[in-house]
Amino acid sequence: MAGRRRKNPDNPSATGPGERPAESLLPADFALEDLYGAFAAHGADDEDLDDAAVLVPPVRLPPEEELVAEALAVPMLGFAVKLSRWTAPHRAVDEFGDLTEADREPAARLLGLAPAEGEVTEEQVVEAMRAWSLACDLDLVEIGTTAAGEHVAIPGPDLEPAEQGDAETVLELWLTAAGIVRELAAEADSLPAEGEEEEEVEEGSEEDEARLAEVEESRDAAAELLDEALQVLYETTAFAEPGGETVPLGVLAALLVVPEGEEPSEELLGDITDVMVALDPMLGDLAELGLLAYRPIDPELFDEEEDGQAPPAPVDEPLDEEESARFGLVRLTPLGVYAVRQWLLEDGYDAPLVGELAQGDAAELLNAVAEAGNVLPEEEIREWLEGREPLDAARDLLVAARGTDTYAPLRRLLCRLALDQLGAPAEPAVREVLDDPELGGAARAWLAAVGVEDVPAPERPMALWTVVDTFAAHLLDSGGDAGTLRELVTGLPVTDNPASYFGELWRVDHPNTADVLDAVGELHLDRQVAKEARKAAFKARSKS
Repeated sequence: MAGRRRKNPDNPSATGPGERPAESLLPADFALEDLYGAFAAHGADDEDLDDAAVLVPPVRLPPEEELVAEALAVPMLGFAVKLSRWTAPHRAVDEFGDLTEADREPAARLLGLAPAEGEVTEEQVVEAMRAWSLACDLDLVEIGTTAAGEHVAIPGPDLEPAEQGDAETVLELWLTAAGIVRELAAEADSLPAEGEEEEEVEEGSEEDEARLAEVEESRDAAAELLDEALQVLYETTAFAEPGGETVPLGVLAALLVVPEGEEPSEELLGDITDVMVALDPMLGDLAELGLLAYRPIDPELFDEEEDGQAPPAPVDEPLDEEESARFGLVRLTPLGVYAVRQWLLEDGYDAPLVGELAQGDAAELLNAVAEAGNVLPEEEIREWLEGREPLDAARDLLVAARGTDTYAPLRRLLCRLALDQLGAPAEPAVREVLDDPELGGAARAWLAAVGVEDVPAPERPMALWTVVDTFAAHLLDSGGDAGTLRELVTGLPVTDNPASYFGELWRVDHPNTADVLDAVGELHLDRQVAKEARKAAFKARSKS
């Protein structure tokens, strides 16, 4: 599966200035904000998008039995299973492994696609043949030849466990089917449009080879676009509030088209529309297999444009919810989240599940979250706290937060997050560590933050140690992001006499003192403060 990428700013728009292909006229008739809305409204701001471009966020999946039930409820998979059982003990097929002419209409009736009596339409037969093709692709039926030379189909070994609802079998069959549909959707997008005539060329000629190469390139581009779109939806599912996972197709297209760090512009409307039009049939194919919930672009919108009718809403008025939905809405189903995650794992991505790190004791939780590159700490902590007695949990977390190793500052920061979730029931455990040299300063700060009034102020050495420890935790947690760190640096309680303040700070016996002072010296906007911090960092290193 292609890794998610935003469009490179060096890539030009698909058309020249002022030019728009016919299919790009539609959204260009509306104000950009009306069509696509703000990114933040769909759970992703610029910082989220930057992070998501590098790391695959953790997601939630329902219990396995729910996924199995959803997979078995997908009509096309159910049709394939039903046709496979129909072959028992064996059924004649043609030399290509397809149903014989005599069996095609009965197959459509068997699946309920056609009435038990009366005419069977060509479309109903085609639908039955699609189900048969899927059954063959999934090896739910096996094709062979008898000693007499007759071509026959028999049920495959996965049929019985699939009928019995075996979770591993059902999910593997569905995932295979989803992969097939995903490939076919991209292939169909690369073929000439219906009614489009192709110039006849001699087979094997340079023109024929060039045309085949063009088709292959188009197929690869369609597959890459679809993969990127699915991964964007996957990330949106991870960051969205429950019930807010549905994304307007225009928003999805804009995320794929708009260069990193830029706002959508009028010039990019044509590209955005092209992507919408390209994705529309592919997403529809995946929706048929239960991977997506998809409301396609209303085809009447294109008819209205061709007929010269006025657009649904004027440019200077916002589209209402129903009009906006006519441009397409898409959401990954739980099955879709499961599928995209499996494809990401197959491609070597770290695609964690929420709660995976919350299985051990307090030390295992804090260490795992501290060391993880892509994790939602609050969610892992919430999962771990679920069902635990608050006071005991707080004591365990505080014990696990101690230490002088590399990740110890971040463990203490995570412990503070956990205490925030526990609230007042954790107070007795926090009071027990007020005099602890590693935990006392943070404990006092936490008690004060929750409104406890009889908290003694920390002595100066403890206060300074806590400043270094807290800053060290943010150094680890930020991944070196200069903007985040600069904000922290400017919040340091530096007095009017920075030489005096840093004269105390460099003496703090903390493993990260020099690193913290280095960061202050590099990032603080006040030159005098930065200079004194660098001098202090040198002294801290000389001391050790």
